[in-house]
Amino acid sequence: MVFEEIQHLVYRDILAKLPQHLTYHNLGHTAYVLDQVIFLARESHVAEEDLHLLKLAALFHDTGFIDNPKDHEEKGCKIAESYLSMDCSSQELKKIYGMIMATKIPQSPTTLLENIIADADLEYLGTDLFEKIGKTLFEELKHFNPDFTEQAWDELQLVFMQKHHFHTEYCQKNREPKKQENLLLVKKRLGLV
Repeated sequence: MVFEEIQHLVYRDILAKLPQHLTYHNLGHTAYVLDQVIFLARESHVAEEDLHLLKLAALFHDTGFIDNPKDHEEKGCKIAESYLSMDCSSQELKKIYGMIMATKIPQSPTTLLENIIADADLEYLGTDLFEKIGKTLFEELKHFNPDFTEQAWDELQLVFMQKHHFHTEYCQKNREPKKQENLLLVKKRLGLV
């Protein structure tokens, strides 16, 4: 099956059916990560067959949210297997599972492909979309915890961003400086600078 056919099925069967309260982990996020995976793969001169596997991993990386946010990466691997086992070898499936699991927080990718998807998943931290995308994640977290405040959100972002690091050379060079600017915004809101 060609990628576009699998993409159509996953969008229709899973991502379009995600609950409305998932304002961050949704079809839009998957499409964004897919675009970033393609871009970063090209920047890293990834071979076409590996790019295909990266795109599949990006497509399935948050499908586990259809069930529950907890351990969604593991669930995403099972969902990927149900769609891909006829078209992918066990070796290819193993690579896809590794990439999906590389998006689990805290990230610990071990291969170039895993580095690419890990960075694609959190690339927004080092862009001008930081506030806009962050707001969607705040709203999603607030759904699960109605008492979650903007102050608590900024405190969470502060700790997360201080621990986070980009894995690809491209993001280290081109996203890290903006991430540091965004981190400074968070610190200013918290009165730390």
